[in-house]
Amino acid sequence: MADRATGTTVPREPAPRPAARTAAPEPAARPGGRWVAPLALAPLTLLAAASWAGRWVRPSGDEWCFLPTVRDGGVLALVDTFYTKDNGRVVNALLVGAYARFDVAGHQWFPLLSGVLVVGILWAVVAAALRRARLTAPAGTAPLVAAVLAALFLFASRNTYKTFFWPAASVSHTLPPVLACAAALPLRRARTRAGRRLALGTVAVAGVLMATLSEETTAVAVLALAAAWLLTGRIAGERMRPFLRRWCAAGLAGCLLGGVLLATSPGLRIRRERHSAATSQLFAPDSLLGALEGFARILGMLLTNWHYLAAVAAGVLLALLTRRTGGAPPRPPCGAVPLAAAGIAVFLLSGYLCTLLAYPVFGVHVTSSTRIWNDFVLLYLALLLGAGVQLGRAVRRRVRRTGPPLMAAAAVCAVVCAALLVALAHLDTAMRARAQAWERQDRTLRAAAAAGARTVPYTPLVIAEMTEPFDAHGTPRWSAPCVADYYHVDHVTLGTRRP
Repeated sequence: MADRATGTTVPREPAPRPAARTAAPEPAARPGGRWVAPLALAPLTLLAAASWAGRWVRPSGDEWCFLPTVRDGGVLALVDTFYTKDNGRVVNALLVGAYARFDVAGHQWFPLLSGVLVVGILWAVVAAALRRARLTAPAGTAPLVAAVLAALFLFASRNTYKTFFWPAASVSHTLPPVLACAAALPLRRARTRAGRRLALGTVAVAGVLMATLSEETTAVAVLALAAAWLLTGRIAGERMRPFLRRWCAAGLAGCLLGGVLLATSPGLRIRRERHSAATSQLFAPDSLLGALEGFARILGMLLTNWHYLAAVAAGVLLALLTRRTGGAPPRPPCGAVPLAAAGIAVFLLSGYLCTLLAYPVFGVHVTSSTRIWNDFVLLYLALLLGAGVQLGRAVRRRVRRTGPPLMAAAAVCAVVCAALLVALAHLDTAMRARAQAWERQDRTLRAAAAAGARTVPYTPLVIAEMTEPFDAHGTPRWSAPCVADYYHVDHVTLGTRRP
């Protein structure tokens, strides 16, 4: 363009470029955060009430045999018994011995300690997931979600006593899935060389320990790690993929090493011989089909348990209360649908495999052995939580006012917790009645043994389908000699008078 005064040509200024389009920020978290902490009191109250009910727990089932062994030889004696005679699970023996060494008091304190451990680990996992996704939420959101999941996992079972109050079953089937989740927490610090070493070492050691704690949970962990390794290219960024593959491989190697230690133990060999006929036919068509039918019935009961709707509701709350911070989130390249499909596949395969592993011992009664469900139920709850998150995100995109959906999700959580609290109150009454009868009979048997009696009568005190030293027909069971050993007598006979 020419300048009229000087006649010189002035270069034309370039037209301003249009501003680059940026992704619209997600709307901030809607009002409702002020009642997050009070809402968390519902599941926490349930957990507190269950922990208080733990004062009524008394020994039963396998613990009749654990207690005399620990009393006479200490925890190491129980470890030796497990490794050389029972099942080879040395880590399981250590945890059992940790509460058995305190006799009745150990049983009473176990629910409180295990409940705090479950909530604490799930809280840490939820908080780590929020930080990884660069999400912020009102104070109390992470403990709310963790407490709801813990309450469902521990108390929505068809047999809460065996899931939460019976320490032997909790050590073998309830705590292992939660401890397996804890092995992933060091991934938060995998940004440095020391943090990566810590994460690799933790998952490898956890794999070894898990294999000698619970075979069923190990099967779930192996399938989950294998799926994560196969999907590494889809679920992680380019910089994180090599390390994530090494992490999964370290976990699988740990599980393999622990499995070798378990498989070569004398205790597992004796256990296989004890169930030789069933174990040898584990992969026979009848066993495969029987386990499949059993898992189908278990799956039907899980899908129709309305209490688990609270997990979906907790996911909706999580989606509606959180908002993005710190730039674009590290979203998985593959999206939510393939991840959900992989999670469902792992859940179905692991559930069937757990049922198949238990089939040699329980046979057609594997469906009623509710404690083995816990090895894969936590994964099921995580899938329901994820479904709730996706539902909440869809609601957030389509609804301008998120107050009503928030209130509806909160109401579902509160109603489920209230229903579980009512069921817990009935169980507390039954536990108290048994504890009082157990105490009276305990005093009588100890007095008889102190007076020199070598044979004493024992009246079965059944609760929640627990095994007693005598069956309904008065036939002695495997735990009858253990009861005699516990009271320092030679034999116990069937008592006819109610204690």
